[in-house]
Amino acid sequence: MATRPRRIGILGGTFNPVHIAHLRGALEVAEFMELDELRLIPSARPPHRDTPQASAEQRLEMVRLAVEGETRLTVDDRELRRDKPSFTIDTLESVRAELGKDDQVFLILGWDAFCGLPGWHRWQELLEHSHILVLQRPDADSEAPEALRDVIAARNVIDPLTLAGPGGQISFIWQTPLAVSATQVRQLLGEGRSVRYLVPDAVLTYIQTHGLYRAQTDS
Repeated sequence: MATRPRRIGILGGTFNPVHIAHLRGALEVAEFMELDELRLIPSARPPHRDTPQASAEQRLEMVRLAVEGETRLTVDDRELRRDKPSFTIDTLESVRAELGKDDQVFLILGWDAFCGLPGWHRWQELLEHSHILVLQRPDADSEAPEALRDVIAARNVIDPLTLAGPGGQISFIWQTPLAVSATQVRQLLGEGRSVRYLVPDAVLTYIQTHGLYRAQTDS
């Protein structure tokens, strides 16, 4: 008996540290798209950012703690096992090689990351391995760069629930706006202020136990 294609979401990032906006956005997409699995993939050596303050192993453990008990969200450590900078195209090729030819992969990007795609390594090949879901916030006021406009015009699907095939299309999903950022969390911790309710309790405990981000907060 033939089995239906699997539906796998991919959400990468430094997660330095993982916070409620990461998690809420991931969960909303997993539910709305009826994904079998949404994988959070911490990057080890992000090519477009400075080296994170927390180690790769610490960031991975915080994500694991954050999603514990939520069956729709899983953690994938493949980028931390790769001994070179974390390029998204390499990750997608690796994930795709482990799946069936009809399985659907959805690369999830925030609006700012999506607009930065023309600067990514082999970015035009991403759609050969996945669909792209762009998390669109109501307060986003910038336009896509010219390099992306033709791609959007050719590949855009209005209703993300109708994305067909293993990859190749782009769709936009409205995201509940949560004004939380990892930069904000790190700044508060560095000032000795509380970040409770901005990160899961288990993550906060880990940060305090390991003295990350010069943490001096009480729970």
